[in-house]
Amino acid sequence: MNRPTRLALSLLATLATTPFALRAADLSPKVTATGDGTAATAVAQKLAADYPSLLALYTDLHAHPELSLMEEKTSAKLAAEFRAIGFEVTEKFGGHGIVGVLKNGAGPTLLVRTDLDGLPVLEETGLTYASTDRVVDLTGKEVSVMQACGHDLHMTIFTGTARQLAAHRDLWAGTLVFVGQPAEERGIGARAMLKEGIFQKFPKPDFAIAVHDSATLAAGTIGILEGFNWANVDTAEITVRGVGGHGAYPQTTKDPIVLAARIVTTLQTIVSRETRPVEPAVVTVGSIHGGTKSNVIPNEVKLQLTLRSYSDTVRRHTIDAVKRICRGEAIAAGIPDDLMPIVEILEGEFTPASYNDPALTRRVRGALTTWLGAAAVQTIDPEMGGEDFGQFGRTLEKVPICMFRVGAVDPQKIAESQRTGVPLPSLHSSKFAPLPEPAIKTGVTALTAAALELLAKK
Repeated sequence: MNRPTRLALSLLATLATTPFALRAADLSPKVTATGDGTAATAVAQKLAADYPSLLALYTDLHAHPELSLMEEKTSAKLAAEFRAIGFEVTEKFGGHGIVGVLKNGAGPTLLVRTDLDGLPVLEETGLTYASTDRVVDLTGKEVSVMQACGHDLHMTIFTGTARQLAAHRDLWAGTLVFVGQPAEERGIGARAMLKEGIFQKFPKPDFAIAVHDSATLAAGTIGILEGFNWANVDTAEITVRGVGGHGAYPQTTKDPIVLAARIVTTLQTIVSRETRPVEPAVVTVGSIHGGTKSNVIPNEVKLQLTLRSYSDTVRRHTIDAVKRICRGEAIAAGIPDDLMPIVEILEGEFTPASYNDPALTRRVRGALTTWLGAAAVQTIDPEMGGEDFGQFGRTLEKVPICMFRVGAVDPQKIAESQRTGVPLPSLHSSKFAPLPEPAIKTGVTALTAAALELLAKK
């Protein structure tokens, strides 16, 4: 039997039979029993009863995704769910965001966050509940829409956890703030909710936690990491200008295509020759457009870049280096000062690095290990993708945050990928399809365990 399959089967056996022994020292769980057995048993019993409705919610959310800044029906659906659970719900906060508050006596305040939006992707999963929706986006273009990053899974886990905590108020004390955040895929939803005053208008959290699915971990497992998990993400747009003319007479021109090629090549030295090898950084030119005809040298070329880093120092250096290289190559090409390249960093789309607070992450990991078993909780590597959940930990309030990963892949597909060498569909792929069972149950169990650990009665 392959290792991913063993892990998934081990987890299912653990959920069914393990008495969930106490942890030692400072990580010992504060929640160990209810009136009719262990807390884990009570959660598992409710989860088994809730699962059919959670699966129905998941398939509905999957079949009807909405794009960033257009999450009106998704938001309303979650708001109705949370009112039925017993939360006090505020809608249309920071766009189509929702905030649900549930108070249960004196104690800490815990923020739990999910994202809401889908992506402009034509789904090719072949699922019976695959999205066939097409919408007119904010630019007026008709596009297909898909939950290609698993936000439907996140929302379902989020809802299932809220049901658990509302049903088991005897196990915790404090305040829950459940946040449905819009526009994660554009990196602007968290910023919008913070700008509108989420920490001022609702109870300020002592902790903030969230889940994200994984396209490489087996369903039934969890991935977690202290420190940096996700990268700073910047978008740069460069207009390389020149003096156009006839392709037969290049000596009369200042060719922006040749200059753009020099810039693209030299930009690669930012990481290879200007950044310490132990500091993660990425400079990718993802788009280059210029010219209209083979014998015409154009006046300008457009480049689009994504810049990735962890530390703010590396981020700043990378941005400054992009600007310096563009100007330096233009000077070398004889471009006049009034036609220097225009470099625009889209600050409104900046997503900061997401940093899991080490102390909080250790507490969360301890709870997950106790409830799910050590074999199901893996240490993962940091990634250069972006996640704007990090915004909630970068305000003046300095709220400790932790996001962990929920495995979403059929273990048999992982084994097949390892055997054949054919990569698994990644997040944002038209073929990415989470395995609902046991991913939903594992996610709800894990997020509930983390919440009960952080809000345990003294």
